[in-house]
Amino acid sequence: MDDDQATADAHTGDARSDAPEASYQIRPIGWIESPLLDPAEAPKQGNLGAPDAWLVLDPTVREAARGLAVGTDIIVLTWLHRARRDVLVTHPGGVVTRPERGVFSTRSPARPNPVGIHRATVLAIQGDRLRVGPIEAIDGTPVIDIKSALPTDPP
Repeated sequence: MDDDQATADAHTGDARSDAPEASYQIRPIGWIESPLLDPAEAPKQGNLGAPDAWLVLDPTVREAARGLAVGTDIIVLTWLHRARRDVLVTHPGGVVTRPERGVFSTRSPARPNPVGIHRATVLAIQGDRLRVGPIEAIDGTPVIDIKSALPTDPP
């Protein structure tokens, strides 16, 4: 295969033997218990009035939470299970007077892989349950990972 053909294949999405694996499996590590039940009623971002919620860990990953403490800032990665996956362009913030942009340049939940990213603070720890907030994830949202948040101010 010449370089021109390789470039054409990369742009058309044709499968290649040296291409990365096309399918991945993500196993949720827990879920969100929130008073938010409807995505349409959830704030667009946590800092826009989102409530606190419980992050319930699967008991098999409990040891992974060792070292988390009340007051710890974390990044919660979720799978936005009720979001559309066929949207590629959107009006940022849902404001139709704004020009459309590709979803990769926005934080829209509707996207090919609807991964949510939420900065929150650990407010309480009770066994396999972490009280976190604020978080705009709706009730039942699968949690796929938790990471320690980097400081927002430079050292």
